[in-house]
Amino acid sequence: MRDTDELRELRDFDAGTPPLDEGTRRRVRSRLVAAMSDPAPAVRPRRRPVLRIALTGALATAVAAGVLVAVRHDDGTGAHRTANPPATSAPATNAPPMRNVSAQLVLNKAAAYEREHERTVTPRDDQFIYTKEIIKETNQKTGATKSYVDENWRSVDGSQRSWIMEIGKGWWSPPLKADESVWPPQDWGTLRKLPTDPEKLILAIENRFFGGRVKSLDDIGDQEWSEIHFSLAGLLKLVPVMPEGLRPAAYEALGMVPGVKAVPHQKDAKGRVGVAITYDDPTRPKGAAGFGGYFIFDPNTYRFLGFRDTRTSGDGPAMKTYTQLSYLDNWAVVDRAKQRP
Repeated sequence: MRDTDELRELRDFDAGTPPLDEGTRRRVRSRLVAAMSDPAPAVRPRRRPVLRIALTGALATAVAAGVLVAVRHDDGTGAHRTANPPATSAPATNAPPMRNVSAQLVLNKAAAYEREHERTVTPRDDQFIYTKEIIKETNQKTGATKSYVDENWRSVDGSQRSWIMEIGKGWWSPPLKADESVWPPQDWGTLRKLPTDPEKLILAIENRFFGGRVKSLDDIGDQEWSEIHFSLAGLLKLVPVMPEGLRPAAYEALGMVPGVKAVPHQKDAKGRVGVAITYDDPTRPKGAAGFGGYFIFDPNTYRFLGFRDTRTSGDGPAMKTYTQLSYLDNWAVVDRAKQRP
């Protein structure tokens, strides 16, 4: 029974967990009042924004899609891959002790680190954003490991074809048509218009891109928060290079999503132990895997280290499941596709 599960969770609650911040208290209070006023709310159909899929026309059907992940490298660069951490992933052994911290604290400190260290660029519309991403995959059944190097050249304004790679395979991606758009946006002009205030960014995602009519975070329900998390995670994963201030705002906005949580003792692709941020989606069945993966941060500086996820191939008895670890090795602004810095 659900009540029994919740009592068990309450019994196992860690008294060392930090108290809720004021924003979370406000949202929880609002949801409790709404629940008491309407104990049996209507459930609207589940919808998802589209990541890396062209949307035709002003209103398009939102569809779930696999995503690439944005990761930052040691020297302060940004990066890639797809999302869903394995349920069986164990904490790193012999890891240094880590205190309990809230997800919002981690993401706010990650935003502060980003603001201090981000590289400001202003590419021309006719240029390309080059990224070099390293992906390490381990077959969960056999333990076999394989590494990939993905190099991408994305047109800054989207008017030229881009070269895209995933898991070592590449193809030319044509420019969008006049009546098409994508989330997250890849062209610099659209990215530059996104708010760099976290609350305004959340409202812009819900209202501008998904037809919402909310004026306050208090008006957002579980379903909308699920969509907003999906969209913010996609923005952070798929757009390794952003206009100044946008990535810090996206980190802070992610920290405002109810259900994000911090998980200590997670290893990145280089074996470094960090604190990870993941998401418990309240719109999915209890225990079901959701979208989002693990964003792994340095536990002291809160610099972004990399991303952890799972990927499957095949189906039925032939299905294989892989643990993915990834990070951005390098990025630059270049003049031509296939030109390396």
